[in-house]
Amino acid sequence: MFSRACLFLIGAVYLYAQVIVAEYVFTAELTVASNVTLDANSILLALNTAEVQVDTTTVTILKSEVVAECLIIGDETSCNCSTGYIWSNPVCYDYNCCRETPCAQNVSDTTPLCIAKVNGIYECEFKKGSVRHTAITELSVALLPDVVTLKMDLQTVDCSADANVKVTVAVTATIPVSTETFEVSWNYNGVKKPLVETPDGGNLVYKFNAIISCVKSTEPHTIKVTFKNSMKQEKIATVDVPVIYVGAKFCKEETDSVPWPKTPAGNTVISDECGLGRVGYKSRTCKGTLWDDVFSYCVNAELNKVLNAAEDFAMGLGSTQEKALDIFSGLLNSSTSDPNSNYSTADVIASINVLDSMSKASEFIVLGDSVLPNFIHAGSNMLSNTWSGVNTSIVQNMSSKYLQSVEDLVRNIKVNQSNGVNSTNLELKLCSDYCNMTVFDIDVNMNKTNGTVKAVALKNLMRRLKNNIDDSKPDSILVSVTMERNSSSPEIILVFPQENLSREKRWCVFWHTWVNEWSEAGCSAKTIPGNRTVCECNHLTSFAVMMSKSDVSTPVLDMITNVGLGVSVCSLLIFLIVEYLVWSAVVKSNLSHFRHTAIVNIAVFLLLGNCSFLASSFPESLSDNWCLILTICKHLFYLAMFNWMMCMSVMLVHQLIFVFTPLRKRVFMFFSSIVGYVFPIFIVGSSYTYCKYTEKPYYKKETCWLVFERVLEGSLHAFLLPVGIVILINLFSMVVVILTLVKSNVPEGSKTDEKETAKSILKVVVFLTPVFGLTWIIGFAELMLEDSSSLHIIAIYSFTILNSFQGLFILITGVFAEQKVREEMIKLIMAKSKGKSESMKNLTSTTDTRDK
Repeated sequence: MFSRACLFLIGAVYLYAQVIVAEYVFTAELTVASNVTLDANSILLALNTAEVQVDTTTVTILKSEVVAECLIIGDETSCNCSTGYIWSNPVCYDYNCCRETPCAQNVSDTTPLCIAKVNGIYECEFKKGSVRHTAITELSVALLPDVVTLKMDLQTVDCSADANVKVTVAVTATIPVSTETFEVSWNYNGVKKPLVETPDGGNLVYKFNAIISCVKSTEPHTIKVTFKNSMKQEKIATVDVPVIYVGAKFCKEETDSVPWPKTPAGNTVISDECGLGRVGYKSRTCKGTLWDDVFSYCVNAELNKVLNAAEDFAMGLGSTQEKALDIFSGLLNSSTSDPNSNYSTADVIASINVLDSMSKASEFIVLGDSVLPNFIHAGSNMLSNTWSGVNTSIVQNMSSKYLQSVEDLVRNIKVNQSNGVNSTNLELKLCSDYCNMTVFDIDVNMNKTNGTVKAVALKNLMRRLKNNIDDSKPDSILVSVTMERNSSSPEIILVFPQENLSREKRWCVFWHTWVNEWSEAGCSAKTIPGNRTVCECNHLTSFAVMMSKSDVSTPVLDMITNVGLGVSVCSLLIFLIVEYLVWSAVVKSNLSHFRHTAIVNIAVFLLLGNCSFLASSFPESLSDNWCLILTICKHLFYLAMFNWMMCMSVMLVHQLIFVFTPLRKRVFMFFSSIVGYVFPIFIVGSSYTYCKYTEKPYYKKETCWLVFERVLEGSLHAFLLPVGIVILINLFSMVVVILTLVKSNVPEGSKTDEKETAKSILKVVVFLTPVFGLTWIIGFAELMLEDSSSLHIIAIYSFTILNSFQGLFILITGVFAEQKVREEMIKLIMAKSKGKSESMKNLTSTTDTRDK
């Protein structure tokens, strides 16, 4: 007891000493106003011997140094960071002064003003009460240039007069000044040479000459500049040199506000000459021998600053609520410019990019509802612009991106006090529990919800979106209803006024963000008194989504899917019952045991996968957790099915090739268990874990299935790649079987034998295709075909029909076409019938005896 008390006292004294004796290190900035002749060293010397009071604590200054100097003469300002320092994030964001360039604005009151460069300092702190423990380390950061600007003194090389000359093109590569020492080289036509930097203000400039041959070539004249940092990481910038060959078509030189040089057909010339107060570029394409219209992306300079700030915000640089308020405030101020200006569309494109960056940032950065007014009013102003000067496809892409960004921001912004915002072209309203609200004369009704519901109505956007519904004319208002992520999916009913009473048919559609077009899948429209239209949607999912880049549901596909899967489930249940009844009779050898074990596992996992798919046919009505569970189930069960198909095909090939060395039962069961059970669990578990820790989506709520982002990106590849490997192996196995059949019938060579061989091959194809999963090859064709092509539509319907009915095909090939199974079933039926007949006969005999 005494020893414990001593230990307690020692510990108490130690903690007391930690609190009392602990040293606190502060960093402070002191601004000194003086004339240019004042000696800064005298101030530093005075500071080094000084003690100052911080609250009630005396602080000793250990180190002092000049980090920045500003020269201010009248309205002229020039500020510089000292050697070893760069401008802080507040200076960079608020004044657009970054890196080591001089700043022409008075930033002297900003805190912090300049920060140390080169190393990143990481600090880990553990604190309990007033006791603080820290660990600090420095990490050297190997940088790559953010932007590489390539310019040529000749925008085009004119070889139209002589094919035997060579033209020298002077190329300049420019990057912002960096603390990193780069190894720079340029490469053209197999010639690679190092480059030496030349400082130019706040930039590093690399100059070189490329010799362009006028001999006609089908390969583009591509010049590459490579920047390699201390970690041997590379950033490559390229530029193509347009060449006008002898006899080739070209556009003549023209000059409007910008000089457009002589340019070969099919090439685009870019000029960075914008008007006063604007930054960006203008471009013009030569089509044949005629110039296309000038496309201007000369953006308001202030709006461009807002765009840069939004892009930094999305990368997590200075991502605070105050910064978000500044960004949306700047966006609102920029959106009030003249909508009829020649540059208005460029400003709209930049403004949409601001919304896009902020919507992406809102996925992981909390935004409060204080940003809503500026956001809604700015979005409304953007819809007041004409969006002219660009072609229809660009307008459609702009409108789709705008809609997606607005929806994401409305959904992700956290609402505490706001009741909504009303503007000319956008109206936002919010509700919870039982909702009954109106936005722009459109009623939004829904049952009880578990969270906040946000309805936003948009004018002047419907006509700009792609209209893929034949013989239809869009209304003037679009309604988007979003809910917080943790909310359940309520039933939503929208009631629209009929703008055109002469229409005989009304459509209820939703905007499909994955394919950027309208879809009426699962939606119905009906007219109620007062010439109003009620829309109700109940979305299903078609089987084609299993191998698709996006949701491809249509009412016909959904019907085929549900009918096919229903038939398959019943067929597989019958098949498994039959296998149970005839197992002991048909499984007489190792080979038959292998085959029936594999096909039973295939049937079981296909049955489970189909049941999981049917359970997720209504993704709108499922919670996030159930959607995730069903996605994992489908992923696991279908992968297991394919792996057992591979076990069956490998076993078959082994038996054909190694006739005199039969496969042992223990080896087959061990191999099949690993491949059929362990591998699918490992693949599904790894893909889910990877997506979770990289914060990438594992599934889509709209389809309750895996995500396809782009080639080799997205969780869907954790299904596509294993399935593709299995299908290739199974296809190879089928080819081996067919070649074996052909080889065994070669010696006879008669026409009869050829017919028999052809029949055998056809039988092999018909029998093995369902159990080898070869019909899923069509799914890969669906992935590779263009979405709008007729072949893509054929592939979708073929895939849906063949694979949703796969269970029926297994029943046909595994029971009705299997002689031993068929004979055993007939015996069982006959035996049962005979048993009944004997029972009836005995019953009759007994009755007759009693009568006598």
